[in-house]
Amino acid sequence: MLSNSPLDIFKQFYSTCLVIFSVVIVTALMFTENTKVANDAHPVVALVVMWLGILWMSMVEGGQCSMVGLPPIDRELYRESHKITYQICSLGHKGDNLDRYLMGRQFMVIFINFTISLCGAPLEGASVLGLPQWVSDIFLGSGIAMVLTNVNIGQLTAQVNASHCMLDYINTHFMTFTLYCTLLIEMTGFMHVCYLIRDCFYWAAGKPIVTNEPPRDAVKAFFHWGRVLFSMVVLCFSLAVTLEALFKGQTTMWDVIPNWAAVIIFFVLLSLVGLLEAMQIAFFAVSKLKKEERGDHPMAMRTCSLLFKGEGRNLPGFMVGRQVTVTLIFFVAARVTTLNIKIGEDENIFGVSDGLQEFFNLGFLGAIITTILASISWQLVASAFPIAFLSNPFVFVMLNVVLAIEATGICAASWFFGTIHKKIAGFQFDEVYVGTAEERAAGGKPDTSIHPGREFTMGTNVLNGNPATWEEAIQNLSGKETPSQKRERMLANIKGLREMAADSEGAEKAAFEKAIELELKALDIVNSEEEEAILAKKAAKQAKITDDNIAPIEASETGEA
Repeated sequence: MLSNSPLDIFKQFYSTCLVIFSVVIVTALMFTENTKVANDAHPVVALVVMWLGILWMSMVEGGQCSMVGLPPIDRELYRESHKITYQICSLGHKGDNLDRYLMGRQFMVIFINFTISLCGAPLEGASVLGLPQWVSDIFLGSGIAMVLTNVNIGQLTAQVNASHCMLDYINTHFMTFTLYCTLLIEMTGFMHVCYLIRDCFYWAAGKPIVTNEPPRDAVKAFFHWGRVLFSMVVLCFSLAVTLEALFKGQTTMWDVIPNWAAVIIFFVLLSLVGLLEAMQIAFFAVSKLKKEERGDHPMAMRTCSLLFKGEGRNLPGFMVGRQVTVTLIFFVAARVTTLNIKIGEDENIFGVSDGLQEFFNLGFLGAIITTILASISWQLVASAFPIAFLSNPFVFVMLNVVLAIEATGICAASWFFGTIHKKIAGFQFDEVYVGTAEERAAGGKPDTSIHPGREFTMGTNVLNGNPATWEEAIQNLSGKETPSQKRERMLANIKGLREMAADSEGAEKAAFEKAIELELKALDIVNSEEEEAILAKKAAKQAKITDDNIAPIEASETGEA
């Protein structure tokens, strides 16, 4: 999290101004029919679809943080306080459903990005509000305006809150709908070739495939491998259609780019997205290794030295900068791969029907190619061979580029928007409801993993620190009732009172209901007090970090004097 230093405050201010400016000019683009959807349909359609896409993106991104972070916590601890979250996690963490959710979610992220791009990305030569040409080139021509809008509002803001407020964030049926959508996408089999790629790399690495489900019987195996074959056919066909359109200049690629160059750019973009996706996985993997276990290759050592130097802030810094870079590439990839064939005027690809050609024009094929070849496949490679992957010199180069982008503070607005979102939604830290990991262990409900020895790092998220401290762990052993123990006692009382109220009538029922009301008020007080305590500890920790950084500087200045 950013500190309250003057530099960080300035970054948040100018980043917020850039986001507001970007929203204004993107909206102006749509209402002057200078985007594809606004031109083909209507400006209002483009505006509504874009903001619905950004809203859904926030749930997809925030939901991932919660779905990946909550498995170790005993669900019974939040069964009463977060009933929807309990239902979502009961389904999402059953068997291998978390794998299925992540697979479907990855396609959904890319497809939503493609859709937002069609709604808000400018057409060739578009200009609005009488902006100077150089301003139009920076914000419109490069796609920066759309990236700032989507990343700051739809992605990082969600991740900022969902990283620490996992229970509250998905305690809505919007997440229930999103979960079912991701599982349905995975069930269709469009991405099942990724399972084949995963199996091949695990076999090559000599690692067993971890699963929470029994071996497939003959029917399930036939259904699974049938979808793998179907996915391979879909991928090959998508590549054939896209390459045919690129060679004929029938995509939304900028007119100034020659067709042959567009094909090269297409594969370069796939490689860049894959590299950034794989870097995330490899960095997470080596972050848990000792320094001497990170290999002896000079390039791998240089990369790790840069990534973990100082207080380790470069790792979360990479995650933020990577989010901006990947989203920008997604928007460019959408232009490269989205077909632009006018039905009834241009010749359809491979002579397909008009209805099928209209489907191709929606951008599904580009999303499928990007998901399989530029995202999940690279993640699986890096997961199987993290050390070898870090030996690639391109990894070191891209790490420096991404850190430079993050250092500009271009996405610092997400912290400001996150604060506003948290207050409006009334989010509270997870520790308020279920205590810290040490408190849960002391209460006899320690955290466990549904996949022992395995990390879920597919996709995009922001690193978050563990709010637990040694002081909290010691308090758990002191015999004094902790906030989580108070909550557990109060929730048990409330449950018992509700059961007795249900079997009572008249004055007796009213007395039980009054007791429930008092217990709920007391529970609110406990929650508020603990959240204040958590915030105070974090502020004290940040102040200590600042003091530690200032002390050497003051000592140096004193010595020079």
